[in-house]
Amino acid sequence: MKFKHLLIFIFLASGLSVKAQDIHFSQFYLSPLNLNPAMTGIMNCNIRVTANYRNQWASVLKNNAYSTYSVSYDQKIPVGRYDYFGIGGTFWGDRAGESQFATMTGKISGSYSKRMGGGRKEAHYLVVGAEAGLAQRSVDFIKLRWGTQHNGEGGYDPTLPTFEDAFDQENYLFADMAAGILWFSVFDENNNFYIGGAFNHLNRANQSFESGVEDFLFSRFTLHAGGEFAINNKVGLVPGIITMFQGPSFQVNSGTALKFTLGSGKGGFSNYQAFQIGTWVRVSNKVETGVLTDAVILSTRFDYNQFSLGFSYDVNVSALKPASSNNGGFEFALIYKFCNNERRGVYCPNF
Repeated sequence: MKFKHLLIFIFLASGLSVKAQDIHFSQFYLSPLNLNPAMTGIMNCNIRVTANYRNQWASVLKNNAYSTYSVSYDQKIPVGRYDYFGIGGTFWGDRAGESQFATMTGKISGSYSKRMGGGRKEAHYLVVGAEAGLAQRSVDFIKLRWGTQHNGEGGYDPTLPTFEDAFDQENYLFADMAAGILWFSVFDENNNFYIGGAFNHLNRANQSFESGVEDFLFSRFTLHAGGEFAINNKVGLVPGIITMFQGPSFQVNSGTALKFTLGSGKGGFSNYQAFQIGTWVRVSNKVETGVLTDAVILSTRFDYNQFSLGFSYDVNVSALKPASSNNGGFEFALIYKFCNNERRGVYCPNF
């Protein structure tokens, strides 16, 4: 087979490997509920609606490119004088390759934020969160190309035998649970820091398409940190890092953005405008052969009052670049916050 066709086959066949990593967004900072259930309700407004979309490998797979979408809703509920409950829900879907290997997940999440110290303009919080939901995985076995259908002469012969009969179900449902923790410190309106961790797939659901066979989903451990640090009253740095470990795989995405504040209303989001440009690097491992730099990510973000709009593009720099021509994936992210007057001062970083 030509290299490009071989690459497509590998992608399609990999759809059956349930031990691969979960979905991920390069703009992880604009997908808070997918990052950590402890992020539920962590906002300076009352309600947040988030939408994300990612398209990857279109330069190779064309109409069969990997696509991922997510929508979420969350809100915070004041408790006592300083603390908060957070409640929310997330729905995301993912489709990969010609075999339409797909996952659809719906979850509900909750969190509790406890103030550990500080005052009106400075605060330190500890947050714990959890989520639970239901997911479905499916695949169209008829559209798969099997290694046994390689005719030995560099071609594909669909009349040759396959392993399709080995699988007796094209879709299945499974429960999924996760827990997380978060610490954040707000020093003033322009300086803050946060660090957190999440433990996904607590119940390690069976992922086999064959009845009577057990193939358990690896748990995923996520560590993340970031913040905002002002250089002056108009310019600041917004660094961030996320590390994910799942079975034999890991991934690190780190970098920073330069933030320019164009307008800021006093006492709220009125006339708030900011623009960010950033560069990120994603590093992962190729199982059993070492660590590689997967992509360089270029990102932008624009905030206008309660709106946040983000765009990023992954430039592929891995060994797959001869087939992808350095093309990776693009992402869009949109956040809208519903804000009412609140007299508790600054609460958390501006996610």
